[in-house]
Amino acid sequence: MGSSDMPTHVRADTADDFGLSFHHMGLALPDPAPAALFLRGQGYGQVAAVRDPLQQADLSLWSHPSAPAVEVISPVTAGEGPVAAILETRPDGLVYHLCYTTLDLADTLDRVEQSGLRPFEVSPPKPAVLFGGERVSFYMILGLGLIELIEGRGHCPAS
Repeated sequence: MGSSDMPTHVRADTADDFGLSFHHMGLALPDPAPAALFLRGQGYGQVAAVRDPLQQADLSLWSHPSAPAVEVISPVTAGEGPVAAILETRPDGLVYHLCYTTLDLADTLDRVEQSGLRPFEVSPPKPAVLFGGERVSFYMILGLGLIELIEGRGHCPAS
């Protein structure tokens, strides 16, 4: 989309200047096994797999030499936790968030708001086991969808 296609309420000069780096796509599934099979078949390698009690989820991060990273998220207990609520409406799973890293969360959120976008906090910052305790938070951005922000570089302890 060129700057002439940019919605009038978003300034084109700040549209890519939020202090963010793309990290991964988040895939919610009731059972991670089919995704693991598919991702391996596409040349992905599993970087890390953890159980995160704060998110009530089993998480695995997959990387590929030339494709975006994928986080596979499954509820620890069926019907419980944030990802279970998503799976209630899409029981076969779906890509439901894009994740970015930021070194300064407050500055990033300020820049996003100054551009004319409105991030609404869905989940406040909390330590993430998958990312070595770096804090993650979730925001709904109207017109875009759900984003996850990692405060830090998003390195997995296993990487």
